[in-house]
Amino acid sequence: MRIAVIGAGGVGGYFGARLAAAGETVAFIQRGAHLQALRANGLRVVSPLGDIALPSVVATDNPKDVGPVDVVLITVKSGDTLAAGELARPLIAPDSIVISLQNGVENEQRLAKSLGRQHVLGGVAYILSLLAEPGVVRHSGTIARIIFGELDGRMTPRGQAFLDACRRAGIDAEFTANIATAIWAKFAVLCPHNGMTALTRLPIGPIRDDPDCREMLRLGVNEVIALAQARGIALPAELIDHPLGFFDRVPAGMTSSMHYDLIHGRPLELEWLNGAVVRLGRDSGVETPVNRFIYAALKLHAAGAA
Repeated sequence: MRIAVIGAGGVGGYFGARLAAAGETVAFIQRGAHLQALRANGLRVVSPLGDIALPSVVATDNPKDVGPVDVVLITVKSGDTLAAGELARPLIAPDSIVISLQNGVENEQRLAKSLGRQHVLGGVAYILSLLAEPGVVRHSGTIARIIFGELDGRMTPRGQAFLDACRRAGIDAEFTANIATAIWAKFAVLCPHNGMTALTRLPIGPIRDDPDCREMLRLGVNEVIALAQARGIALPAELIDHPLGFFDRVPAGMTSSMHYDLIHGRPLELEWLNGAVVRLGRDSGVETPVNRFIYAALKLHAAGAA
């Protein structure tokens, strides 16, 4: 398959490298120092699932150099979704698919307005990885999973073709008929996890072990569950019955992308996580006091140190 990855950081760099190493034709749309490193030295992935060294990769800041592809993976921060949609335009042919592997529940709709709903698939990535330095992606842990699906639930040949490519690359992938459930199930734990680790500047272990913080986690998850239900989204029974199950299973030292960004003075995805819960809750008539507190407490840091 011909695949373009917009944003070759921790998520895009990892999955793009796996696909390229398996023989798929992959182009990375990137800019800045990371682009220069990709052009000069290729891409390296350090991972417990196996390191990858690609001495030469196709990397550019101009998608017109690549042309139409079969699949576009959008892996930028949610604040850059509309810009990524504009970058994707030269990459799209009549049957191309654009898969968002971003945080949040609004990216697919924003991309659909920009590129046409017929091109956009929803997606979820479960992975802890980051750009260690230009040209080098570091993956922690053993989870590296993709779930994706057509927005209307159809099981299409184009979706199956991408699933086959992922499997050839050894990627744990699922092509689902209910991507909305997968997106919101992740969102329900993603928001309090990112918010609480950033708010306390601590990993999840001390937070889940402290009675007050644990209760705040639980209430934060339940707010998102209530919001999803108000919007007609079916969620897994396990999440509803055991809202803290995810937090009790992950390693105690696990932080989050928003914790990392806050500590390093980078812009936060706050507006598209806890801020989205507050905004969508207001629109749906759902009270979200925990997420509203997290949003207000972190809002002045949202733009980063600059």
